[in-house]
Amino acid sequence: MKETKANRTKLITLRLTPKEHEELISKFKATICRKLSEYLRKIILTGKVTVFTRNQSLDDFMAEMIELRKELNAIGNNFNQAVHKLHILEKIPEFRSWIWQSESDKKNLLNKVDEIKNRINQFAEKW
Repeated sequence: MKETKANRTKLITLRLTPKEHEELISKFKATICRKLSEYLRKIILTGKVTVFTRNQSLDDFMAEMIELRKELNAIGNNFNQAVHKLHILEKIPEFRSWIWQSESDKKNLLNKVDEIKNRINQFAEKW
């Protein structure tokens, strides 16, 4: 049997002071509810609401990893461009130049990988 969804046609009006309203909104924002009406229905009808908990060290870790990922992507793009150039090279001097550039990119990549490992170890020690 298919369950039909009942329309919500009844309206309840509630007056709050500005301070009460701010407190209500801040509590609502800390939940997983998408709409204020959903939050209020849960409080009134069940008294139970799921609240977000934030882990600041995880947030910091994610911000660091996002920055490192951007740098690694840039280095990876440089490698892709270099390999593409290698396939279209016709002259030896350009090939030598590519080798020197790729060595520099390789060192940058290895340095960033070491930096990632160090940061991961630091966060692991905190946990």
